[in-house]
Amino acid sequence: MAGGIGSRFWPLSRPEKPKQFIDALGIGKTFIQMTYERFSEFIVDENFLVVTGEIYRDLVLEQLPMLKLEQVLTEPCRRNTAPCVAYATYKIYKQNKDAVAVVTPSDQYIGNQDVFAKQMQMILDYAAKSESLVTIGINPTFPATGYGYIQMENVNEEICKVSAFKEKPDLETAKKFLTAGNYAWNSGMFIWSIKSIKAALEKHVPNIAASFAGVSRVYGTPEELETVNKVYEQSENISIDYGVMEKADNVYVCRSSFSWSDIGSWGSLYDQLPKDDSLNAVSGNDGKYVHSDGCLVKELNAGKRVVVDGLTDYIVVDDKDVLMICPRKDEVRIKKLIEASSK
Repeated sequence: MAGGIGSRFWPLSRPEKPKQFIDALGIGKTFIQMTYERFSEFIVDENFLVVTGEIYRDLVLEQLPMLKLEQVLTEPCRRNTAPCVAYATYKIYKQNKDAVAVVTPSDQYIGNQDVFAKQMQMILDYAAKSESLVTIGINPTFPATGYGYIQMENVNEEICKVSAFKEKPDLETAKKFLTAGNYAWNSGMFIWSIKSIKAALEKHVPNIAASFAGVSRVYGTPEELETVNKVYEQSENISIDYGVMEKADNVYVCRSSFSWSDIGSWGSLYDQLPKDDSLNAVSGNDGKYVHSDGCLVKELNAGKRVVVDGLTDYIVVDDKDVLMICPRKDEVRIKKLIEASSK
């Protein structure tokens, strides 16, 4: 899924080139390229589908040249993740009714790649043999208020039943979740057989299911783009979490054995980057730090360098039309600044 606009990452992430298409880590690879490489260890190129906005089709093909045009499914408007999943599901179902699929955001950071590949293949095998809808839960390391949570049963089992999905909590509730020990962060990754998710879509979001099933005759034909665009424009705006996962009774969770971050904010990017002796984040050759501690510099203009002197715990982002300088640890303040500057 590569249709988001990454608004919390402004000004690095803009509507014309959002987070998934940017080298935020300064390693020469964008998030979508890292996502492809992660899965290409055990999935062949022809089995990838990317669902993205129409305006990002060329960006996808530029950054993932191994994919063909027909593997990039486009959305004419944003309708959240349930229509996105339904489109891909019915397109795959037409080709292979026995397929098993992984649904993943394109803009996450995953460490321990070998562990990730092994665990995903285990879950794919499990999903192929059952009618379960499986999600990946992340072991919480702090009382996060920016993630949804999954409440689990039988926590000692490798794949356990989901009791409930919980919306993003306030701090006190997040602390209780962390103490309870049977909650995981919701990663937004799902694994299921195409038959299982098709049945779940038809039961829980029947209008969306009927719309995409009803045009299956055009999948793989020249009529697909125009026909699907009309379906999207009339579709309900709803997430797969709210529309299906929170209602289904065959939902299971596997807690991750790998490191994970959605890198959804400047603070989470800082956490993932290597640091110098003064805890300044190191991202490529973007910044030179003098008498500064705990800072993050992101330079978006090629060939330009930012020198930071005498700052502590600040974020400095320099783009061609925006210079953002703000305290690193105050995420709420950063969000308000972003919203004000985007108007």
